[in-house]
Amino acid sequence: MSKIKSFAEAINEALHQSMSRDNNVFVIGLGVPDPKSIFGTTKGLTEKFGTNRVLDMPTSENAMTGIVIGAALRGMRPILTHQRVDFAFTSMEQIVNQAAKWHYMFNGKASVPLVIRMVIGRGWGQGPQHSQSPQSLFAHVNGLKVIMPSMPGDAKNLLLASIYDDNPVIYLEHRWLYNIKGPVEETPAIEKLGKARVIRKGSDISIIASSHMVIESLRAAEYLAEDDISAEVIDLRIISPLDSETILTSVRKTGRIIVVDGAPKSFGIGAECIARISEEAFADLKAKPERIALPDHPVPASPALASLVYPGPTDIATSAATICEKPKSYSPHPTNIPSDVPDNDYTGPF
Repeated sequence: MSKIKSFAEAINEALHQSMSRDNNVFVIGLGVPDPKSIFGTTKGLTEKFGTNRVLDMPTSENAMTGIVIGAALRGMRPILTHQRVDFAFTSMEQIVNQAAKWHYMFNGKASVPLVIRMVIGRGWGQGPQHSQSPQSLFAHVNGLKVIMPSMPGDAKNLLLASIYDDNPVIYLEHRWLYNIKGPVEETPAIEKLGKARVIRKGSDISIIASSHMVIESLRAAEYLAEDDISAEVIDLRIISPLDSETILTSVRKTGRIIVVDGAPKSFGIGAECIARISEEAFADLKAKPERIALPDHPVPASPALASLVYPGPTDIATSAATICEKPKSYSPHPTNIPSDVPDNDYTGPF
């Protein structure tokens, strides 16, 4: 049975359910017990599970990551939460050299069942140090799984799967997704991490995306449908391990491909997807593949400048129409929504 819930509510439900089922699950992070509770995702946890299992932490990210790694090695299942992914950069030694390597170094006899939740993406002029999207950085580290859900149902299902996975998982949440609503299963089956999903079927072009760029790609597909261009949209959901099979099946059907990534273009997820397509399905391509991503430049704090950095549905649709040999320049529909929020109902954590 499913109910309509927001992305934030889905994550909150996953945390409540996992902590109720398993006393070894605990949550720790800056602001976790706060009244506004990381966009509402940790709401009610302290009241239900107490301060021994829902913990604030000092601004000592590297040390605290080492502590939760130690807890995981002793049989606990920690969920470390960062209000911004940028804060995790101070703990990269622990993530990359310790958490990601223990299972391999000890021949599978030791594991680190650790989830690190981190907020990525744009909003409110947060600038170069507070709005980065370094998913390809984490995906490049052997031993880490990297999750990037776009829909509320997946936000819950994939978080539960991450908590019960026996190795470290990087779980990335785009701040513009928290208000998105969709069906969420009350008791979902725990899935194995590693499968993408076709969320819109099409025949003319494949659009591959993750996280908030899935939402933008679906909007682009609506633009294209008005001009009789049928776009298939694939939600990667998990970028490491990457589901090549779903990608290749779609490309072999449509023959045309755009990969949309909400991160800098060079050395990114788009490059990896297109490399695999070129290696495995080059003969099936009817046109050159294309990447749509951010420029290789720090994100500006000014909302006016930031709006020029982030691609949107009209950029995706314009590129897709050109690839399909039906060139058209799409313009955004008139709107009174400020450029630095996804909609007028979006207020953030406070």
